[in-house]
Amino acid sequence: MCWIFPDRESTRGTAMWHPFFWDLYAEVAGELGLRWTRNAPDSVTVDGLDAGKPRVYVDDELVTPEDTLFITALYSLPYQSMDVFNQYALYAVLEQAGFYLPFPPGLSPIANDKLATVLHLRDSPIPPIPTLRIGTGRDVGKHLYEVALENLTYPAIVKPAGWCGGGGVNLARDAEEIRGLASLAQGGDTTLVIQPYLGEGTIDYRVYVVDGRPYAVMKRIPEPGSPVANASRGGSMEFPPVPPELAAATEYFARRLPIPFFCADFLFDGERYWFSELEPDGVIAPDHGDPARTLQRDITRARWTAYRDAHTRWLNQEGR
Repeated sequence: MCWIFPDRESTRGTAMWHPFFWDLYAEVAGELGLRWTRNAPDSVTVDGLDAGKPRVYVDDELVTPEDTLFITALYSLPYQSMDVFNQYALYAVLEQAGFYLPFPPGLSPIANDKLATVLHLRDSPIPPIPTLRIGTGRDVGKHLYEVALENLTYPAIVKPAGWCGGGGVNLARDAEEIRGLASLAQGGDTTLVIQPYLGEGTIDYRVYVVDGRPYAVMKRIPEPGSPVANASRGGSMEFPPVPPELAAATEYFARRLPIPFFCADFLFDGERYWFSELEPDGVIAPDHGDPARTLQRDITRARWTAYRDAHTRWLNQEGR
């Protein structure tokens, strides 16, 4: 399993994320008899001089569709923005070269853009949270996007359309605050989405879906006063049983997303659930109350097993 990941983490980020999940991912793969590597997009070289028989190398090692699958979720945080086109293009090349991709490139823009996700899953049994999308280019000061704000209620959540981890999530109390946030987003040419604020203490549920079934759930509770429940913003994590309403909705999501693994994020406002976003590579976080990391290992093992089994089925279907 070769995970294509733009290798632009800071030294502090690398020191944090490796023990948090990267090292465990490799360890569990080894327990299953699988080799797991994480490679930057530029690690992949493709010899296409004979278009009928392309040869693909990871670093200087020849790999084939029979012995390798590529994990190709898109990453678009600010420090990865220069890699976005290379990621898209490389994923397409690998797909055309005949490799199995557990997350096909055609789904990348749908999963990465929060409004595209909502539109793709508009008939979800758990209603998608209403979403408005605005660009923030050179004419943002003309406020032309405000034509779409007529029915918006305040306060509202304003956040990047394609980031993750709770980054950039803000609470806007009126149109003037949206103007300020849009002008800041202009500096990075960052597209924004605007959504209704569901209230203080809104809880976030991440359902880990493996082979179409709800395997586990991570419940994230925001820090008092925070508009977002991510751990990076001070939220706390629990791992309760999957709520029945979310488990029942999984059949729909699995039908619309026939891939071995993904995460569906939901918000609970105290009365009802809302579908929030899709994460094809949702972090499998540790339960800090369990030093053995039992659940994190179990989910990771189930994920790698699902990838391996799907790869085997794909090879058989292809008649390789």
